[in-house]
Amino acid sequence: MFAKIAIFATLGLLAWAAGAHPLGAHGQKASYRVRPYDTLWTIASSHYAGDVREGVWRIETANHLGGTMIRPGQVLLLP
Repeated sequence: MFAKIAIFATLGLLAWAAGAHPLGAHGQKASYRVRPYDTLWTIASSHYAGDVREGVWRIETANHLGGTMIRPGQVLLLP
């Protein structure tokens, strides 16, 4: 009896795994070319809803920035 349950559970798990696909939780990533007088704060506030600090952190992390210094012409990845 236990063997039958284990077999059915294994088959069910394999069927689920075969049909699973990414949900796209991270969404599309866009690039942004920094313009004169842009700051991470202004970029984050215009591209992300909610807490701007989280947007700044996301931009810093995605672009491996060591701080908030950016320069005009720099291309940033916006996750």
